[in-house]
Amino acid sequence: MRLSKKDFKMENGCLVYSDEVDVQGDLIIEEDLGLVFFQKLVKASGNIIAKTGSGIKAGWSIEAGEGIEAGWGIKAGWSIEAGEGIKAGWSIEAGEGIEAGWGIKAGGSIEAGEGIKAGWSIEASGSIEAGRGIKAGGSIKAGGSIKAGWGIKAGGSIEAGWGIKAGGSIEADEGIISFYGPISAKQISCLRLAAGFNSKIEQEINAKTIKGKVLLGKVKSK
Repeated sequence: MRLSKKDFKMENGCLVYSDEVDVQGDLIIEEDLGLVFFQKLVKASGNIIAKTGSGIKAGWSIEAGEGIEAGWGIKAGWSIEAGEGIKAGWSIEAGEGIEAGWGIKAGGSIEAGEGIKAGWSIEASGSIEAGRGIKAGGSIKAGGSIKAGWGIKAGGSIEAGWGIKAGGSIEADEGIISFYGPISAKQISCLRLAAGFNSKIEQEINAKTIKGKVLLGKVKSK
């Protein structure tokens, strides 16, 4: 299924699609449409692709049997789910959870009201934030901060520009590093740990227990 400007209605300066979309195969949204709004469910057994200059916003969920990719942002009132990868030139946002069988990558931030889960890595130029947990089979990397209401777990490393905070534990099979901000969790487990790597001000590592070698940061026990 291929959607162009003529398939949408213009409402308050935004292109709107009022019907539920459930496609066998790929859903393609033509380029340069801006952020188009689907009032209901957007679902495809194949890929969901919004070309350069176009993004996807849905009042309900966005689901793809394969990948989801947008030149601009991806936003859903409910969940975002892909059997393969999720990639956006701008931010990715869901009122509930975000899940991908492969990786998740955003040119902006990644935000979920519930959890974020990827079979491979999770990467954002901005921040990564989840109301529940964040879990990746590979690494987790954010240009901004990483925050989770529950735990953060990575099969590789965890890297943040501006701090890492979890309501539960932070676990990484490799290293954990924050370049400018503190690191805070109930428990931290990793190979090596550094807070404030590029900061002129000493940054804190705040945790009840730490398993791993602390390379940099002032350790404070909760």
